[in-house]
Amino acid sequence: MKTVIVLASRNRKKVGELQTLLRQYLGDTIELKSLDDVGLFDEIEETGATFAENARIKAKAAAKSGYIGLGDDSGLTVTALDMAPGVYSARYAGEHGNDAKNNALLLRNLTGKKDRSAAFVCALAAVWPDGRVVETEGRVEGVILTAPRGENGFGYDPLFYYPPFGKTMAEMTAAEKNGVSHRGDAVRRFAALFDAARKERTC
Repeated sequence: MKTVIVLASRNRKKVGELQTLLRQYLGDTIELKSLDDVGLFDEIEETGATFAENARIKAKAAAKSGYIGLGDDSGLTVTALDMAPGVYSARYAGEHGNDAKNNALLLRNLTGKKDRSAAFVCALAAVWPDGRVVETEGRVEGVILTAPRGENGFGYDPLFYYPPFGKTMAEMTAAEKNGVSHRGDAVRRFAALFDAARKERTC
């Protein structure tokens, strides 16, 4: 029997990426749906001060569907910018989800900065309709380039260089990215906790 999880997102690339990761660690018993798939069309206000708080807010909203809600809040933290854009990563340039503008603003703000170290962070929270919560966080360290490279991925992937591979996230295959990404790290940590909670519920 499949466990239906509703991801608090309308980003099909994110849904696909998480579906692949969840099935890798939890098997094909997981069916991931988006907010649109279950008819939840209201916008979710991300008012948290941290990735973890926003993930929890989104998971609770998705759990209103009657299924397990999954909140993923992820973003970029850049050392030289006092860890910005942080929770504002998706709307850094003022327009939610405009990758081109966000990347352009990031490059402008890093002009003249010698330290270009950065990290992608991903917080995951699962909320059952009965209120139980499972949470975890993952991260990956890298460097922000001065110009984009690669055609894959989304968000800041073309600027985020991962030294061990000698590639940006946007130059990696899906399998390479999932193996080292912040989201992959978060899902690996999340899977064991989620599976234990799911089994406890069925006992």
